[in-house]
Amino acid sequence: MRTLRLEIVTPEAKAYSEDVEMVVLPGMDGELGVYPQHVPVLTTLKPGELRVFKGGAQTSLAVGEGFAEITSDSISVLTDMALESSTIDEAAAEEAVARAQAAMKEDHGAEEVASIQASLQKALAQLHVKRRQRH
Repeated sequence: MRTLRLEIVTPEAKAYSEDVEMVVLPGMDGELGVYPQHVPVLTTLKPGELRVFKGGAQTSLAVGEGFAEITSDSISVLTDMALESSTIDEAAAEEAVARAQAAMKEDHGAEEVASIQASLQKALAQLHVKRRQRH
């Protein structure tokens, strides 16, 4: 069976590096499924769930904004956040959502609003991945 090399890098570390069978990315225009022999693509990512399929199992990671470079045999993801479900603190993510929602009600400049929205989307992505693993 053909595989893809998936590399996920954040500013802090290499978060993931393995050969996988398929990856589903949270692209700006919707989910993007990638199998081996995919056409080369460079795409932007939005905060959401990145799903990895390997050996009949699925692993989900909450990812932030970033970029993915896809070739026929690899996917390189550069993102500001990549967390597996087991490392997500659900209570902390819920608090981050509440803080961001409260901050959105205040009067802020456009740059601050964008930062608050990004924080909110990353926290919501974490909650989605964490809660999905329980079901």
